Amino acid sequence: MSINASVGSIPVRTRRLLVSLGTLVLGIALGFLLISVFAHIAQTGLWGRVAGYVTGRDTTIDVSSTAVVEKIRQLSRLETVVYSLDKIVEGSRQYPYLPDFLVGDKLLLIAHGEVIAGVDLSQLNAGDVSVKGDAIHVRLPAPQVLTSRIDNGRTKVYSRTTGLLVNADQDLESQVRLAAEQQITQAALSDGILDKARQNARASVTTLLYGLGFHIVDVQ
Repeated sequence: MSINASVGSIPVRTRRLLVSLGTLVLGIALGFLLISVFAHIAQTGLWGRVAGYVTGRDTTIDVSSTAVVEKIRQLSRLETVVYSLDKIVEGSRQYPYLPDFLVGDKLLLIAHGEVIAGVDLSQLNAGDVSVKGDAIHVRLPAPQVLTSRIDNGRTKVYSRTTGLLVNADQDLESQVRLAAEQQITQAALSDGILDKARQNARASVTTLLYGLGFHIVDVQ
């Protein structure tokens, strides 16, 4: 009974003041909570900048030439073009004084090969990157054929003819496969695989640099 009497004895003005103070404290707490949540979900882009203004958060990104070179080098060997081709290659062994039906060896191979071209970004040097404010210029290493190979599972000997007096020469097939790989690589080069590799590498590095915060990007 004494407790109820004590509460009931608080003046109306005092009770209103206490309620107002409680509401104010609750509003401030909710405000800080909402700002914290907003700052957490707004990491990049326009919302990120707005969150920075609201919360006072200042995001710092190291865009020095050395840091950018390391970022690009992390892409390592950037494989940007894969070229596949089937090639028919013929190889033979002949003897000048004996006819082929006696000692000749002839092989017809249908080879499936793959050539991968790109840019080895580990070769990028500090002198290849120039940074001025939010503008950057990058000179990429020259594109190159990174790998070329014959797919043995999809490569087949179409025909093999040997003379009556000789056995099939195993070295001949190995040499024909090597010749097929070289011809497929040359076909890829003639088709402009290196130009395509450079274009794709430029696109990939440009996207990376915009993601680092640069506004003017020139990749050559």
